[in-house]
Amino acid sequence: MSSRLMNASGRETTSSVSHFILMGFPSSPEMQLLCFGLFSVAYTLSIMGNAIIVCAVWWDWHLHTPMYIFLGNFSLLEICYVTTTIPNTLVNFLSTSKSISFVSCFTQFYFFFSFGYDECFFLCIMAFDRYLAICHPLHYPRTMTKQLYTGLVIFGWSCGFILFLTPVVLISQLPYCGPNIINHFVCDPVPLMMLSCSEDTITQITYSTFNDVFMIGTFLFILCSYALVILAVLRMPSEASKQKAFSTCASHLSVVILFFGSVMVMYVSPGSGHPVKMPKFITLFYSVITPLCNPIIYSLRNKEMKAALRKMFGTEQGVHKHK
Repeated sequence: MSSRLMNASGRETTSSVSHFILMGFPSSPEMQLLCFGLFSVAYTLSIMGNAIIVCAVWWDWHLHTPMYIFLGNFSLLEICYVTTTIPNTLVNFLSTSKSISFVSCFTQFYFFFSFGYDECFFLCIMAFDRYLAICHPLHYPRTMTKQLYTGLVIFGWSCGFILFLTPVVLISQLPYCGPNIINHFVCDPVPLMMLSCSEDTITQITYSTFNDVFMIGTFLFILCSYALVILAVLRMPSEASKQKAFSTCASHLSVVILFFGSVMVMYVSPGSGHPVKMPKFITLFYSVITPLCNPIIYSLRNKEMKAALRKMFGTEQGVHKHK
């Protein structure tokens, strides 16, 4: 093992941990193979489903509107999000050592949470877009210009990486002397901080503050946006307009409930219930199940998306038949 000398609070501490052991889901070899199969199917379907939405938005000019551009970017973000954790989890199911290097662990930690933060930003952006489109329909074309939605896309992709630099740097600089076993399938900050040789209150408070302010802030923003949208829809005189507006927002709200519901349970009451198993299953839900469900939600509840998908696959079938 390599050693790393560091100065913490004026005291020198030696950190000798060069790798961590990700326990994942301990079980028999047969169950590990079964889990490998299930995770492989979930990962493949998630990648395919989100990639189809990205391709549909890219190819169909009818979907070159801010709402679908945001959706296409969100689906691309989902692909990146699941790829930060599931491939390594699949390797661990077949591995006996289940080890991950110190650098790889913190790299996964940084990208996993940065993409997670970016997802929250995009859900806020999509809520803001629906608010403008439904509450201010006459001003929408002049307000949601190409410059604005391009800026929002850049903002959505970059902010998570900028904001999460501080927590990941602080946690990575903690002294790690052993043990090095993480009872999780990802490099999660809470078990990482628990493995540190010294209890750094400043780092814990900084991380908790980042999570609390960010999660509650983004959730309240989305909640307020959709509350204003619902009020605007209820004032609409036409039943057809009401139905169309609710249909447009239903898919967004479903994804918000799925994602924020599990994340809030994880971070608002992290110590309740089952302190060992519960965090793993909640993380599994928002990091694997939610990205898998998103393409189904958006494609089944959206007429324009369904039309674009039919057109895309219909064209491909026609080309094959012609050949």
